[in-house]
Formats: sequence, structure tokens, C-alpha cells
Amino acid sequence: MRILANPVLLRAAVVLMCAGTAFLMALLGMRLLRKKLSEEGDLSSDAAPSLETLPLHLYNTVIQQLKQQKHELQVQSQAEQQRARTSESFSQAVLSNLSCGVLVFGANALVKTSNAAAKSILGFASTTGMSAEDIFRGALVQQATSKLTAGAGLDEAVGVADEIQRVMRKKSKQQQVEAEYETPGGEKRYIQITISPVPATDGELLGVTCLINDRTELESIRQQQALQGELSAEMALQLRTSLTTISGYAQQLANNRDAELAQQLASDIALEAAHLDRSLGGFLITGPSAKAAAASSKES
Repeated sequence: MRILANPVLLRAAVVLMCAGTAFLMALLGMRLLRKKLSEEGDLSSDAAPSLETLPLHLYNTVIQQLKQQKHELQVQSQAEQQRARTSESFSQAVLSNLSCGVLVFGANALVKTSNAAAKSILGFASTTGMSAEDIFRGALVQQATSKLTAGAGLDEAVGVADEIQRVMRKKSKQQQVEAEYETPGGEKRYIQITISPVPATDGELLGVTCLINDRTELESIRQQQALQGELSAEMALQLRTSLTTISGYAQQLANNRDAELAQQLASDIALEAAHLDRSLGGFLITGPSAKAAAASSKES
């Protein structure tokens, strides 16, 4: 009672109780804060688990997905390769069955591809890696039947290899030329060549293609027709000459009073008529073969 009656002691007791209460409250607050921080740490560790904490079935799922993607890529790659092989086989089949020869020159001016018809026409067992100069060996373009470079002289000799090189260098349009060609075996042929550039999508030149047609038989027929025309013209001239001669003899005979001269003129008319009959009869009966033979004997 004395302590409670003493104001100093009472004040000290109150201060001590307040301090103790504040200490207990601070200690409780620190414990609550530590617990909260611990719970937040557990939540963050659960949100981002390490590879070591992943379950085994999740590994298996990921591995199966990777295997499935690998299999799909392999199937797609095999399909692309098969399409490429099919396209190449189709192209080779088309080239092999073309009746005209095909030469494909690359950007380096060497043959990359050729078909069997080109080898047969040109007389080579293989043309791969050969240049235009090696293949055509100085064969000249027939300028009367070819589309030449603008500005080229009519008397200027242009080689087939030069035409191919010109198309390759200047990237010009398609050119068609005809030329007399001699195979390595010495066989002469008359060929027609269509030279075309092969541009890329960006405008650069990938190479040049040459389509080759053997026109030897057609040229032979054309020459025979020309020969027949010459023979027909020659025969027409002979016929006109013979008729003029017979007409002259007949006029002399009509105006002549001498029996001996008349007999001579009649004999000349008969001989000229017989000669005309032999020439014209042989020309009509024997036909083109005899005309060609006659022309050959005449040239020899």
C-alpha cells in the first residue's frame, strides 16, 4: 500500500509495464514478419522449379515430342528428295525421247547436259564439258537462210560457235541459224540450230540452250528440186532452140526452088525433130533420177 501510495514508485511501475508490453508486441511482429517472408520464399520456389525437381513423366513427354518432330522432318525431307528425283527422271525421259538434239551450255560456256539425239546428230559419244568451238569446229552459218545479228554484213562469215557466244555475252533474243556441219567421222550434214538464252529470276544468265534439227534430207530434196529446175530451164532452152531451127529450115524450104537444097533442108528438119524427140522423150520418161544422174555426169 505504501508503494501504491508513493507516486514515484507507481509511475516507475507503469513505465515498466508499458515497456514490457511494447517489447512483447515488437517480438510478436518480428515473428509474424519472418513467417510471412518464409511463406513467400516457398511460393517462389514452387513457381520456378529446377530441372532436378521436374517429374520423370514430364521428361518422357518432352522427349516423345522431340522424336515426333524429328520423324516429321525426316518424312518431309524424304518427300522433297523423292519429288526432286521424280522431276529429274521426268526431265531426263523427256530429253531422251526428243527427236531433236538438245545442248545446254552453262554460264561457263561448257556443255552441262545433252540428249542422245544431239550426240547422234553431231557424231559425238559424249559432249559434256565441251565448248561450242570444240563441237562445231568452224562450221559457218548459212546467211541466206538465217536470222543474223543486226548490222552484220551479208558477206561476213559468221560461225555457229560465234552465234552461241554472242547470245551468251549479250543476252540477246532467240536466234535460229542453219549451217553445213561435218561430224568427227567426216559425214556432212545440214543442221538447223535454235539458240535461246536461259535467264534466272534476277535477270542473270544461267546458260544457253541449243535445239538441233537434222535437215540433211530436206536440204537434199531442196537441192534436187533446184537441180530439176535448172534441168527444166535447160530443156526449155533446147526446145526453143530446136523449134527455132526447124522453123528456119521450114521457111527456107518453102521459099526454095532447088530440089537438091529442098531435100537437104528436109533432111535437116527430120534430124532436128528426131533429136528433139529423143531429148524431150527421155526427159519425160526417166524422171528425177535420170535428171540427177545427167547433172552429175555433166558436173564430172
